[in-house]
Amino acid sequence: MCDTCGCNVTTGNQKLLEPGGHLHTTSHGTESVEVLKGLLDANDHAAQHNRTHFDRHGTLAINLMSSPGAGKTALLEATIEALGSDTKIAVIEGDLETENDAERIRKLGVTAVQISTGSACHLDAHMVHSALHELDLDGVDILFIENVGNLVCPASFDLGQHLNVTLVSTPEGHDKPAKYPVMFRASDLVLISKSDLIDVLGDFDPAVAESSVRDLANTAPIFPLSARTGDGMDAWLDWVAAARERRTELTA
Repeated sequence: MCDTCGCNVTTGNQKLLEPGGHLHTTSHGTESVEVLKGLLDANDHAAQHNRTHFDRHGTLAINLMSSPGAGKTALLEATIEALGSDTKIAVIEGDLETENDAERIRKLGVTAVQISTGSACHLDAHMVHSALHELDLDGVDILFIENVGNLVCPASFDLGQHLNVTLVSTPEGHDKPAKYPVMFRASDLVLISKSDLIDVLGDFDPAVAESSVRDLANTAPIFPLSARTGDGMDAWLDWVAAARERRTELTA
């Protein structure tokens, strides 16, 4: 997480630092380390509240993370179309500005709540909590949270999700897990997206990407997938179905 760009202060938690907020002053005045720890502690508290809310409704919450343009929204579109009406899906979309991605999801008949983060390069639990006020989770089987495109900060903020899925797209290069270890260490599943371009580009080696993930002591599954051609979608959908079954068992 960046300590200099201000990304730890978001539209969701800014109220904690304003007059009247419990982090407006600290025991030593306004020491940055103490404020940062307070923000993270407050985030974790809100995340647990979100998770309890999801569990109460029997909703599986999946956090999608990647760099910009890796194909998170395209994956959601393909997933919604593949699952059809048998699975009720809702989506929270995170971007600095615009509702472009949320509108793409809504066109498929799925409820999507857009969070505009402004200058913040990640979602936090407070933002998600606010978005939940706009969502009726009754009967929602899966809530996908599409995080802001960024391979650094999203990994540091618990949103209350049950699982993290990280996409690394073929055009990005196979060295991303090695360069961004915090993100890939936190992943419960890694998807090599835009896999139809592997042979076209010729410089992405899936074995190198997998080796980098394993070097992080992460045994998470790694699937190549192309939302455009459908290759690899079955493995992804099977993983989602298994995750749903485990979630149902835990909340029964």
